[in-house]
Amino acid sequence: MTAQRRVVAEVLDGEHVHLTADEVHARAVAKLPEISRATVYNTLGELVSLGEVLEVATDKRAKRYDPNAHRPHHHLVCARCGAIRDVHPTGNPLADLPDTERFGFTVSDVEVTYRGLCPDCAGA
Repeated sequence: MTAQRRVVAEVLDGEHVHLTADEVHARAVAKLPEISRATVYNTLGELVSLGEVLEVATDKRAKRYDPNAHRPHHHLVCARCGAIRDVHPTGNPLADLPDTERFGFTVSDVEVTYRGLCPDCAGA
C-alpha cells in the first residue's frame, strides 16, 4: 500500500464518516502535504470499485464516501445541513417489498435513506 493510499484510508477511518472528496483531500494534505487532489479522487474511485468504501449520493449534494462498506446499513440524512448518520434498523426492507411490486426483478440490494432534520437544525 502506498503512502497516499494509507493516508486516504486513515482519513476515512471511523464511525459515521461520510466525507466529500474535497474533505478527504483537505484532511489528507494535513497528514501528507504532497498528496494531490487527483490522487485522492483516483484512490477513492479504486476503493469504491474494490468494495472497500461506499459512494453515497444524497440529493444534489456532493457525493460522500462511507468506509462502513462491510456492515449493511441505511442512512439518516438531515434535509437542511446534509449531516449523515449510519442507521441499523431491525427488519429486512427487501422482505417488505411484495412480489407484486417487484415487477419480475430479481432484487439483490436495497438502499434506504431516511430524511428529516438533525437536532441542530430542528432547534434552529
